[in-house]
Amino acid sequence: MIPTLTTPDATMVFARDGYTFISRRCDRLGTDAFRTRLLTKPAVCIRGADAARVFYSDDRRFTRRRGAMPTSVVHLLQDEGSVQMLDGDAHRNRKDMFLGVLTSDDLSLHDVFDREWRSAIGRWQGRPEVVLHDEIEQVLTRTAAAWAGVPLSEREVPRRTRELSAMVTGAGSFGPVNWWARILRNRCEQWIRGIVDRARTGDLHPPEGSALATIATHREPDGRLLDVTTAGVELLNVLRPIVAVARFIDFAALALLRHPQWRDEFAEGREDDLEGFVHEVRRLYPFFPLIGGKVNQPFTWNGHDFAHDEWVLLDLYGTNHDARLWTDPEAFKPERFRGLTPDPYTLIPQGAGEHRDTHRCPGEQATVALMAQAVRLLTGAMRYRVGVQDFTVGLSLSTAPPIPRDGFRIHSVTPAGVAADR
Repeated sequence: MIPTLTTPDATMVFARDGYTFISRRCDRLGTDAFRTRLLTKPAVCIRGADAARVFYSDDRRFTRRRGAMPTSVVHLLQDEGSVQMLDGDAHRNRKDMFLGVLTSDDLSLHDVFDREWRSAIGRWQGRPEVVLHDEIEQVLTRTAAAWAGVPLSEREVPRRTRELSAMVTGAGSFGPVNWWARILRNRCEQWIRGIVDRARTGDLHPPEGSALATIATHREPDGRLLDVTTAGVELLNVLRPIVAVARFIDFAALALLRHPQWRDEFAEGREDDLEGFVHEVRRLYPFFPLIGGKVNQPFTWNGHDFAHDEWVLLDLYGTNHDARLWTDPEAFKPERFRGLTPDPYTLIPQGAGEHRDTHRCPGEQATVALMAQAVRLLTGAMRYRVGVQDFTVGLSLSTAPPIPRDGFRIHSVTPAGVAADR
């Protein structure tokens, strides 16, 4: 039997403990699953590789619709009608569209990102201080738009960066922060719907294979074009996650600072462990704490019968820090990935399972590529100094998804090969 927490409703405790809420209680109860109430609703919390496998391996078992996550989160991160809100054949059809865009060799996201970052170094040079998080969000906004075929004037960059960033920053919040983020999302949706309309009428001619061209012309299984609202939502669901990678890049910069041996290795061009470094940043540093689903087809797991419409929450953070899966899980050890292909049910910062067949993030490979290039740029394309600041990473829900508290502030930025001012 799955144990039940004695707390009548654990919402406030969950808000306080955030990323460690599920794993702490699993450890205390000696289980990988427990029952509780969150937001007054019954929920079953699960963690571990077996839990990830049961949650993701059969996409018919769970639905991401009908209250799988609070509407305050859904509206900011996906919105109604998006690929993550679909199930079955409709989901696979839409997922194939995303995978086609994200794996295209015609328009290299990696190359656009490299160009935009190197251009930004010139803007950072001579400034007394640079908040890396804020600047990388702008670099990624420029990158996402250029790569996706979305026109973006220089004057628009700060506004669109604020809007895309707010969708991520506000997702873990309730009240005014979340409400303001929704206002910014609505404003951004109006803008992007206009872009889709212009592509469909021929006023814009996005490159063939670009995200804009693909989404504007995509047809559902019944042969219909996506309505303009849904097409706009899906285009934002390409742009927003690219900007969100700034958080992983913050943590990559923090890991380079805390573990300078890796900085030295990459600066010398030795990249055997670069992918392992990226995976370890994604494993160790938090993004979102969990993912939710509603039972679609009843099943039995660990002696418990999961009934139709039961709300289940999979612990992403706790699984990535599970001592049964990871030796010395709180230590930063990129070498743990040497010669290994990460298990799709143990390394799950962006969901579990196979990309095409489950709800695992279709942009995961793009995330890894962007992070790897960011590490190359941080260690090979520029020189900078890091001053005294607060590197605290909060784990409560109020900080989700977190960044180092001061945003990772740097100064004395110069291109590689140019001596920095002291």
